[in-house]
Amino acid sequence: MELIHGTHKASKFASQDFITNLPDNVVTNILDRLLLRDAVRTSILSKSWRFKWTMLSQLVIDPNFFGYLSVTKYRNHHVRIINRILLHLRGAITKFFLSIDEVIDIEDINHWILFLSRKGIKDLTIRNSYATPLKLHAHLFSCLELKHLSLSNCYFNPPPTFYGFPNLLSLNLSVVFEENTKLGPFFTGCPLLESLTINDRRKVGKVKLVEIAKLENLKILLLRLYDLDIKMIKSSSTIFELLGSLPKLLDLHLNFQDCHLTESDAKKRFSTAFPSLKALRLSKICLDDGNMLSCAFDMIRSFPNLQTLVITACDQWYAGPPAPVEDYNTAGLLQLRSVVFHYMKGSENEVCFLRYLLACSPFLKQIVIHHHWYIKISSDEKLTFARKLLMLHRASPVAEIEFL
Repeated sequence: MELIHGTHKASKFASQDFITNLPDNVVTNILDRLLLRDAVRTSILSKSWRFKWTMLSQLVIDPNFFGYLSVTKYRNHHVRIINRILLHLRGAITKFFLSIDEVIDIEDINHWILFLSRKGIKDLTIRNSYATPLKLHAHLFSCLELKHLSLSNCYFNPPPTFYGFPNLLSLNLSVVFEENTKLGPFFTGCPLLESLTINDRRKVGKVKLVEIAKLENLKILLLRLYDLDIKMIKSSSTIFELLGSLPKLLDLHLNFQDCHLTESDAKKRFSTAFPSLKALRLSKICLDDGNMLSCAFDMIRSFPNLQTLVITACDQWYAGPPAPVEDYNTAGLLQLRSVVFHYMKGSENEVCFLRYLLACSPFLKQIVIHHHWYIKISSDEKLTFARKLLMLHRASPVAEIEFL
């Protein structure tokens, strides 16, 4: 039987240019996943794609971008290239990542921020690799649609008339706080904030506990204790004073660098429990210091649902008197699943600490131990230390100890 309409039927299956006819939102999604240079280079694909790159909504200007320009004829025109890209973009710019690895005039950066404030910017990151902090203009505080803000090596001082970012979810400040900076009103104006990282690069202690306590929605907190506006930390009591006002906190990272704990509260026990906390990270903590060892025990026992624990010990030798080793095995069961220990020296206090974790963690799956990089441990010494740990009682039948 002949196919009378064979030609007509075949046309239904003729090849179509699906890429050219992609919806704009799909094209934008594709472009945003490419390196900036590759997104712009899509202009050579075809006539219809010549200006597709202007639909970009996310710009990542990082060392890869500057490195690419350095091997082209535009190596000394990075500011002009960035200006042209920004001016050609059609719609909203939701994300802008700037890593300053080349000399850029601060006025250019401030003009970009002003431009972004009018383009609906929601995710802004500025990383300054140079020694001198950046003096950003108040244009930054006109980006009221921001959801994520990360600043590194910049001055930070919200103007008195600024009432906060109402939509902000995450804030990372590794900045220089100016003398008259007041964070209380700023935090009050960020009611949705869930993640906060603060690092005062001048170490002048501008952060107040009462100001952080206003962030009732906080779930992730990274804080260097030395940045607090108190000269001495009274062991765990000061820390629990902060945590008691953060009922939704899930992940806590405390940096003990340059922090000194007093003896007044070293023996004090705290009954307050924090059921929400699931992950605890303690950095630059010296467990050979009796006050810090006691503080670490107090915190772990007060987090009954803690599942992940990461300890990064101080990378310097402890010069004080040896801390008394106490029996903490009667403290109750823990919910720990994973423990990572960095810079372990193998001291008696550290072994005591591991003994407690193994004996009180029936659900523990793994302890990973990284030795202190200063210590050159022989195979025999590793074997002796491993045997000592393997002899410790384990509440979990599946707990493994891995040495790296």
